[in-house]
This record gives sequence, C-alpha cells and structure tokens, in this order.
Amino acid sequence: MISERAYVWTWLAGREEPVVAGALDVDGDQLRFVYGQSYLARPDAAPLYLPELPLEPGGQRPPAGHDVHGCLADGAPDAWGRRVILHRLHGGDTRHVDTRALPTLTYLLESGTDRIGANDFQSSPEVYVPREVEGTLEEVLHAADRLQAGEPFTPEMDRVLNAGSSVGGARPKALVRADDGRSLIAKFSTPTDHYPVVRSEAVAMELARRIGLDVAATSTTSALGRDVLLVERFDREPGSRRRHALVSALTLLGLHELHARYATYPDLADVIRHRFVAPERTLHELFRRVVFNVLTGNRDDHARNHAAFWDGAALQLTPAYDLCPQPRHTGEATQAMAITRDGRRDSRAQVCIEAAEVFLLTEREAREEVERQLTLLHEQWADAADTVGLTAADRQQLWGYALVHPYALEGYEHR
Repeated sequence: MISERAYVWTWLAGREEPVVAGALDVDGDQLRFVYGQSYLARPDAAPLYLPELPLEPGGQRPPAGHDVHGCLADGAPDAWGRRVILHRLHGGDTRHVDTRALPTLTYLLESGTDRIGANDFQSSPEVYVPREVEGTLEEVLHAADRLQAGEPFTPEMDRVLNAGSSVGGARPKALVRADDGRSLIAKFSTPTDHYPVVRSEAVAMELARRIGLDVAATSTTSALGRDVLLVERFDREPGSRRRHALVSALTLLGLHELHARYATYPDLADVIRHRFVAPERTLHELFRRVVFNVLTGNRDDHARNHAAFWDGAALQLTPAYDLCPQPRHTGEATQAMAITRDGRRDSRAQVCIEAAEVFLLTEREAREEVERQLTLLHEQWADAADTVGLTAADRQQLWGYALVHPYALEGYEHR
C-alpha cells in the first residue's frame, strides 16, 4: 500500500529525543507540509528551515518544480539508498530499475532513521520507531556486493543494508558506532573500482587537514580484505542522542536536484554574505576549499557536497566532506559548480584567483593561498600517503593525474 502521509519528527537544539514537527501529505505531484498545532505552541519551536518553512499554520507547498521542500529532501535517500529500498520491497535484480519507480514519500518512510541532519520521517505522530539494524562492516560489505552484482540475498541482509540507506551518495555506505560512542559513516571500495577510490579520499582528507581546512575527522580500516573509510559525523554528538540540523547548498540555493548544474560558488557566496555567521571568515574558508578541490582533482564538488548547520535562525558552514580526487589522463576538466560570476568552472588555479572578489579576497591574497596550498601539498604528500597506506602504484596513479594535475596550473604564474 502506498502511503499518503508521513509525520516529520525533529530533534530541537539541545534535546535528546525528537518531537513531531508536522506532517507531509501527498498533494498531486508534490508533498505539502503542515506544522502541527502542538509544535507551533512550543516555546522552543524552530522553523525547519527559512525561508522555506516559516512557523505558521496551514499547508505549505514546495516551490514550483519541486516535489518536496529542500530541507526535507536533504534527509532523503540518494541513488544507493533507493536501490537498497527497491530491493527490500520488491526483491530481484534492481541494477537497471528506474529509482523513480517508487514515490518520494515511500523512500522517506522506508529508509533508515539515522539520517543526515535532525529530521526524520515516521508513519505515526505518537510513537517514534527507529528503523536501524546494526551489522558488522563485513556483513554490510557482503550484502552490498551481492546487491551490486544483482545476486539474491536474505531479508536480514536487506535490513542491515537499510541502516545506511539514508545518508546519500551513489556508493555503498554503512552507519557504525565507534567504541567511544562516535557516530561514523563507513564508505566502501567496490570490486569495480578502477582506481583506489577509498584511499584517494582518505589521503585528500588527510592533506586537507594538514593544509588547515576544516574537515570531518576520518580514519581507514578494512573489511573482507578491502578498504573502508570511516568518516566521523559532525551532525551527531558522541555519547548523546542529540542531532544537529543542517541543510545542503542545494537547499540554500533553492535548487531541485535536477537543476544542480546551475549551482555556482558566487551564488553560494551571496547567501553566505547575507545569512551566515561570520560571513567573511566563512567565505575565506570556502575559497580555500575551492582551491583545494582544483589542486587535488576533486571535481565532485556539487551542491550536495556542501552544507551548513541551521540553528533555527542562522547558518554556519559545516566541516568539508566527500573530497574525492579523480585521476584522469585528459587535459581540460571542470568543477561541478561554476567558480566565477561569468560561469567559468575550469579546474584551474588561475580561475580561482580571478574569482577572488567573490570570496572577499584581493587578487594577491588569493594568489598567496594558491601558493601556500601548492607548497604544502608537495611537502606533505609523501607523509600523508604513508599515513593512509597508499601503495607505490596508488601514488603513481594519483599524483599528477588527480593531485596537482598539469591542467590545474595552466595559465598560472608562480610569483
């Protein structure tokens, strides 16, 4: 039976337990949200996100062209999670099944409840029921392999995979908890990887920390003889059930997933200037991240891979995540988001420098940042590669082909 309503539960700031914020109802091809009267009456009630969902009675529809409000879509499963849910509900080989086969509301209600941010979706307004089944990394990886190969597996494997179905992305993931209570996202390598995806992300995160970027804490381990990257969740508090609300840059820019290609750094910078805590410092940090992406070959810097904490009134940039260098043997390359106001997205340091004013920097300051990062990348590369266990073959595949690719320095003059 296809559900027509879901209740949105949320963790208010400082609270250990969720409360019902309102309901989502099917309204044609959209999901209409309405705040609950009890939520509106709370003295600590906070809007789920502004300007999307102000605290007011009555139904609120998403903008035209959107099926659900962006702040709620940020907690929805992505490509991987949808495949997991399709398999659990319908079985069989789902590799070639269109993930649009199920409505958005079904994906919200069937995905795991330990989702990104502070919102969750339930079928009841009275009882909150977690939908999580913990499994070992080996169990999750084994089930993920079978799903990707189109091979059958048990209902228990389905339940184990479902725990990681709500954290986004196209690659297999799992949610795990460290011995000290930290919440982690486990990201797996796959048999079809043509380069060391997990280790390349691990070394990029390590280099970003050494360069001084604000990044999520990471570590590496293995399961079934394969690499696993463990990423500490910054939307959770160790040893607590509290959750931190956040929204993606896609939501900040008011864009639907299908229009993500229109997201630009200048537009994001404008939002930061007007709505963020410490906007100048935030813009400088964002510029450092753009430069790092260009110099390390991370071209997957789309608007879902940037986010901000939301406290009900103000925004603050989250630590960086999903820094994934992609080696290539071609010359020209582009970033997922345009860097300059005239729409240029070339993966070149010079383009970053020419966009300096967007980030409230002078050309000289922008150039100094590029020089600083280039120097540190060269100085720290070998030790960072040792730290995350890159083999000699890995290093040869990444350096010069992802990190510090010649095209990144095309048109750039050292001064």
